[in-house]
Amino acid sequence: MGKIIGIDLGTTNSCVAVIEGRAPLVLPNSEGSRTTPSMIGFTEEDERFVGQQAKRQAIINPERTVYDIKRLQGQKYNSEVMREISSTLPYEIVENTNGDAWVQVNGQRYSPQEISAMLLAKMKKTAEDYFGEEINEAVITVPAYFNDAQRSATKDAGKIAGLTVRRIINEPTAAALAYGYAKTDDANLVVFDLGGGTFDVSVVRLRGGLFEVAATCGDNQLGGEDFDQVILKFLLERFKNESGIDLSGDRMAIQRLKEAAENAKCELSTLTETNINLPFLAVDDNGPRHLSLALSRSQLLDLVFHLIERLEAPCRTAMKDAGVTPEDISDVLLVGGMTRMPLVQEKVEQIFGQKPSKGVNPDEVVAVGAAIQSGILGGEVKEVILLDVTPLSLGIRVAGDRFSPIIHKNTSIPTRETKVFTTTETNQDMVTITVLQGEEPVASDNALLGTFNLTGIPPQPKGRPRIEVAFELDTDGIVNVSARDLNSNKSQSITVEGHSGLSDEELQRAIKRQESA
Repeated sequence: MGKIIGIDLGTTNSCVAVIEGRAPLVLPNSEGSRTTPSMIGFTEEDERFVGQQAKRQAIINPERTVYDIKRLQGQKYNSEVMREISSTLPYEIVENTNGDAWVQVNGQRYSPQEISAMLLAKMKKTAEDYFGEEINEAVITVPAYFNDAQRSATKDAGKIAGLTVRRIINEPTAAALAYGYAKTDDANLVVFDLGGGTFDVSVVRLRGGLFEVAATCGDNQLGGEDFDQVILKFLLERFKNESGIDLSGDRMAIQRLKEAAENAKCELSTLTETNINLPFLAVDDNGPRHLSLALSRSQLLDLVFHLIERLEAPCRTAMKDAGVTPEDISDVLLVGGMTRMPLVQEKVEQIFGQKPSKGVNPDEVVAVGAAIQSGILGGEVKEVILLDVTPLSLGIRVAGDRFSPIIHKNTSIPTRETKVFTTTETNQDMVTITVLQGEEPVASDNALLGTFNLTGIPPQPKGRPRIEVAFELDTDGIVNVSARDLNSNKSQSITVEGHSGLSDEELQRAIKRQESA
């Protein structure tokens, strides 16, 4: 059996790890780094750079440097999320024929799945260089709060990169695996995962070799990029007030400001004040205009206070859903580069009433957990059992456009649940089963997974037929839904394997383009 690798496909950085001699090992890339910037750069001639090379040329080539692609996964072009994101990105975002948000560079359109595949191919090559053999299988991590379309998009990205995705695993779950691997003590662990693009928090019960996720919650639109954007907007306003020049339409200046914002944020994790100096940001009748200012940690807190406050509600919800209080928590594990920020650590201590653990590398722990999961699948790790949960409820649409959950969020998977419904009209001989995912009480506000019809219901007064709807969810997130009329025993079913929005033709075209790259 060939090696199965574990990949943390991150918003800001990506990382690959393996099980080597029963121990997880993070692999260095061709530049010698253990993490790779999740950035793709293109030249005018369509030459492609991945990782550090792409990051180095971002300032002089902003419209051809693609980053934050994870936030575009499974998103519609006209969604509110995309309206917020697209205004801050230097590259062009366009609408695909099915309404999805795609990227356009040099007149060529790319799906988010294809851009992600370029990053995954780099991780694949890193492992192949290390082992000297072809690697075809992987476990890839996703934010716990990713929905079905976003998980399917990640699987398609793996296919385009030439990888069979053996398992999609939640990032906080992977981090808990890495933390608890080879530990024998019982513990209630909170995994607080604040990365570049998303925030997740999970409560995990460790019982010897059993890892049971009790509850998970999160915010897919809260991460380090949001902190950078707040600082960026502050710098834009400061420069406009001092010089009278609006730089919001200057892509190269925006990229310089964004890099300065990110550096200032990182420096203020160890310093109480930092200087931002950007010469020659613009030119007017008075000559070159520069930006120079000092930014203190207290100023940063004022700027990002509203983001820090958004961290609390998902933590409270996860604890409530898991049936635990802060006193029941043995350890709080910090995951993701943003957790290095002292302001975040202070908020975590305030929420959970204890100092968080710093016993793991927040940039590598998710990839290590993915490697342990790959070791479980490959038979190299036998003493670990993982019980994960579904992050979002699954159910159907009922009368009045209401959502009726059948499998509730935070249910351990695999699972099977049933619920009995009836008709709303006399002599109704057919019902349409609309399969949805989400937490909104209004059915149409949730994500549509599929529909099917149950026909041949014998004529009866409304409310008399008894129609049993069964949902079955496996560990790979594949949903089987069936409906059965309990009186006539007529039944119908659908398998929802997830759809990322890519057609088979688009998927095959992306695979061929990746193979020829």
